[in-house]
Amino acid sequence: MSEPLVLGIETSCDETGVALVRGHELLIDSVASSMDEHARFGGIIPEIASRAHLEAMGPTLRRALEGAQVELGEIDAIAVTAGPGLVGPLTVGASAAKALAVGLGKPLYGVNHVIGHAAVDELVDGPFPERVMALVVSGGHSSLLLVDDIVTGITELGSTLDDAAGEAFDKVGRLLGLPYPGGPHIDRLAREGDPEAIRFPRGLTAAKDQAAHAYDFSFSGLKTAVARWVEARQDSGQEIPLTDVAASFAAAVADVLTAKTIAACQRHDVSTLVIGGGFSANSQLREMAAERCAAAGIDLRIPPIRYCTDNGAMIAALGAAVVRRGLPPSSLDLPVDSSMPLTQVLL
Repeated sequence: MSEPLVLGIETSCDETGVALVRGHELLIDSVASSMDEHARFGGIIPEIASRAHLEAMGPTLRRALEGAQVELGEIDAIAVTAGPGLVGPLTVGASAAKALAVGLGKPLYGVNHVIGHAAVDELVDGPFPERVMALVVSGGHSSLLLVDDIVTGITELGSTLDDAAGEAFDKVGRLLGLPYPGGPHIDRLAREGDPEAIRFPRGLTAAKDQAAHAYDFSFSGLKTAVARWVEARQDSGQEIPLTDVAASFAAAVADVLTAKTIAACQRHDVSTLVIGGGFSANSQLREMAAERCAAAGIDLRIPPIRYCTDNGAMIAALGAAVVRRGLPPSSLDLPVDSSMPLTQVLL
């Protein structure tokens, strides 16, 4: 008997994602993005994102069904992002999922967006071993999770106390006069610069921080340090070496993320690390994680870049995992939770 066919819907921010997953096999992943509509504002405008989801939901769903050669009636379950995320966009996705669940008479599962960023790796590298560490880094989240089971055994070891990694990149990008989103532009410049040119601070890595914040992240101070360094150069009439600033800043972020994560793996006797989320596309993070994991004897799993940004595949993957474990479905009056805790996989 074949495994259930799960439809996943993702609308937490600016991507409308629809995917179909059977077991650990991804049949189709269709995404529509409204990023270009937000670029001129220098950030995501929730109202614009919500309207874009409304317009894109039907066409994106049709593309997914046609691409997978699947009829709506063949779907066995529907998973949708219930949080965290922007309330308006989340509500659009949840409303679409509820309508499909009622119309098809199929169970509805409201799942956690952040956990989905880790779960999607099961579609790429296969089922997780008994215990893994997951580092989820994106525009709004920098979270370190101990995963004994992707559905029922999530322990949050640490998180960002202020700016997340991706958020810090966007803010520094704006400071350097780069287009929004700043992350890809800083990444490109950093490849041409010297990561040791400027010694920027590594937040929450001092000995005094280890007791309370061993696995927490803080990039606000780093962002301020970059701003002050740039301002000092400008005040003295010196040229700003963009490539060196980008490389040194990126190295500082990657250093903190990987050092704390490797330490957590060693302390909790975990030999597999999964890195996911939009910021996991960053080349410095990928390279440093690969080097440090190899040195520590840790198996590193990072999905291809296409699965790092928000997509329906991650939600369908987590939904499929929930269905496999036989958890009861969500209520049809499923709410959305913009601050859904990371220990809660299903709402």
